[in-house]
Amino acid sequence: MTDALPEPLPMGLRRVAIDPVSRVEGHGKVTLLLDDANHVRQARLHIVEFRGFEAFIVGRPYWEVPVMVQRLCGICPVSHHLAASKALDVALGLQAPPAAQALRRLMHHAQIMQSHALHFFHLSSPDLLLGFDSEVARRNIVGIAQAHPDVARQGVLLRAFGQELIRLTSGKKVHGTGSIPGGVNRHLTVDEVAQARAQVPQMLAWCEQAVDLAEQLWAANRPLHEGFGAFRSSFMGLVTPDGTLDLYDGALRVRSADGARLLDDVSVQHYLDHIEEATEPWSYMKFPYLKALGRAAGSYRVGPLARLQVAERLSTPRAEARRQAFLAEARDGGVFGSLAYHRARLIEMLHAMELIADGLDDPALLGGELAQPMPRPRPGQRREGVGVIEAPRGTLIHHYVLGDDDLVQWCNLIVSTTHNNAAMNEAIRQVADQYFDGRALSEGLLNHVEVAVRAYDPCLSCATHALGQMPLQLDLVDDDGALRQRLVRDSDGHITDATPA
Repeated sequence: MTDALPEPLPMGLRRVAIDPVSRVEGHGKVTLLLDDANHVRQARLHIVEFRGFEAFIVGRPYWEVPVMVQRLCGICPVSHHLAASKALDVALGLQAPPAAQALRRLMHHAQIMQSHALHFFHLSSPDLLLGFDSEVARRNIVGIAQAHPDVARQGVLLRAFGQELIRLTSGKKVHGTGSIPGGVNRHLTVDEVAQARAQVPQMLAWCEQAVDLAEQLWAANRPLHEGFGAFRSSFMGLVTPDGTLDLYDGALRVRSADGARLLDDVSVQHYLDHIEEATEPWSYMKFPYLKALGRAAGSYRVGPLARLQVAERLSTPRAEARRQAFLAEARDGGVFGSLAYHRARLIEMLHAMELIADGLDDPALLGGELAQPMPRPRPGQRREGVGVIEAPRGTLIHHYVLGDDDLVQWCNLIVSTTHNNAAMNEAIRQVADQYFDGRALSEGLLNHVEVAVRAYDPCLSCATHALGQMPLQLDLVDDDGALRQRLVRDSDGHITDATPA
């Protein structure tokens, strides 16, 4: 796998490695193979950590799973918490009561809002507001706080609001226990709801200002935002029967780059009829694709940019108006630039905040049945369920089979970043082709490649590197193995040329 020695290079090629990619959740690296003319012959995103959750969940009691799977991530644990709960609802033949549905949705929308705020304000705004080639020591959230203090403050407080709602509904801000198979385990109090409602007007205003900022960045350099890491692709997401985006529930829809519906109204319980996963020896992350189109043509994208184009509408007025304005600028049948994910993400943040505002008015938050009782298994009964939810980064699939002994017999997880694996690799190739050819290595050039990965807000494992100051070494090597140039970034973010004399 990826921890083995690098495979031999073909004659006339040299390898450039970005290891690790910074300001993303987890650890990954990028390798580029260049020919003698510095043209990119190959670009790959390697996921170099082995997680193993699908294996060690097997044999655990089903009631542990919604809490266990949250350890996949410290940024979007709510998504795993709810996807697992939904899958177990199906496997156990349970229907979460209305109060539980309302509380789960509030928890989920808070997760969407705070995660989008974290990604834009903490991880991506340094590139977008300070510049891809800006001084590396400033290109982080501290630099944003110095140059744009209001933007930084709003990002922190938006996330704090979402995190507090998660605490109220799940018991903790990170790795809570609020959702259980068949429902949830607590209501909100009148005071808790009132305190949250009091902050809604300010949060809505800041979300709208964030979308304003994204639109201004787009207008200031439209060719960059439309063309950076741009490629035509299919898109996948969850929609209701009338085509409205539903972040918590719905059926699968896939639209092609030309707008045709490749899949529509597909029950999430039957996802395996349509999606297959391939593996490669150079990454621990799988490559999903549509069976009907095959591996070569069947890749697709998920997440905010996909959801806004798969759905026919958003259910909230402010975000829907912004979505329509965004898509009105589309060319060639859709919006395909990787940087467009940022604008789509902030429209979704506004949408989630509007859903929170509506959800806080639901009296079911305060009373009503919380959960259905657990049924006794019947010998020989196959208990299997799929739970799908739109996590911040895209469609998230949890699939479990339970035994008569209430232990998990089989598990399959397709996380959002896995769906986007092929897309991230293609974005890297496009950016490398556009910016790398014929240029000497530099930190700013290196960052262009990282920006392409960051646009997808990948969750490569559990870790978060919000400051972008992880140590990094980049080597440019001839095909005979001789080192031509070496750049080193230390833990303080300083870049030095460490090429041996």
